[in-house]
Amino acid sequence: MDNMNIINKADLQLSDLANGGLLPEERATAFVRTMIMEGVLLKLADIITMSSPKKVIDKAQFGSRVLRAGTAGEALSISERAAPSLNKVELSAELFKAEVRVDEETLEDNIEQGDFANTIMEMMAGAIARDVDEYLILGDKASADPDLAKIDGILKSATSNVVAAGGVFLSKQVLKNCIQAMPLEYMRDRRNMAFLTSVNAELDYRDQINDRATPLGDSKFDESIDASVKAHGIPVVPIPMWPEDLGGGGDETAVILTNPRNMKVGIWRNIRMRTAKDISAGVLVIVAQMRMDFKFAEETAVVKATGVKVGA
Repeated sequence: MDNMNIINKADLQLSDLANGGLLPEERATAFVRTMIMEGVLLKLADIITMSSPKKVIDKAQFGSRVLRAGTAGEALSISERAAPSLNKVELSAELFKAEVRVDEETLEDNIEQGDFANTIMEMMAGAIARDVDEYLILGDKASADPDLAKIDGILKSATSNVVAAGGVFLSKQVLKNCIQAMPLEYMRDRRNMAFLTSVNAELDYRDQINDRATPLGDSKFDESIDASVKAHGIPVVPIPMWPEDLGGGGDETAVILTNPRNMKVGIWRNIRMRTAKDISAGVLVIVAQMRMDFKFAEETAVVKATGVKVGA
């Protein structure tokens, strides 16, 4: 099979997936599902499929006492009656693109096996999931990096409750300070909360617990890959794309304490995939296009610790 036939066949397989570049709903759903499975942060967050580029999330809560002392036959006074506070969070999906060039050798191997379309979809979903994790963490509309400047991510958005660790390694005291900085009204949700931090910061904390060599230390530490270490009953979760080059010395990271479902990731279900042939170069150009946004449902239910030193 010559170069042109290989590329034409691959292009034909991919064109069957999309009508005018727009993935059918079931394909788009499968693409997002694969992204979530391949991502780390995406697995933890609340993923919201958007039917349009903008979506408003209504939220209501009672911020003060609702249950009052009652008297038979008497209504509560006006001052005793409660009403929920109504707020909205708006997701406004921003455009992201990915361009992939697949050479003729890769095309021929996969086309002969008859699974090129599925293989390329899975590969792109996995790679995009890694990048989405990074943008969700490091996104900053003031960034000089145009990719990061599309949205404000987790670290930029967490501003209300900030704890300064002071350049120390991640410790039980730092994590305790985070818990104490969380507004009490949100502590009812404590069992659903998690500390999110970098891989090496979590490893530093594991080492501290393991070095205690006590029954308590042993009960908090498990060598199994999937075992999570906890602080005050709250799991400490390492996130691979979490930065470890923050601070003046470039050797610090941050910690976020929240219920991960408080992180709202909106993905517009109109996902596009287009192809173009470069016969002379012997490659097939594949361009994927998606829109997404990030917001905390309750930003005040987030605590951020800064200045956490990371071991070399």
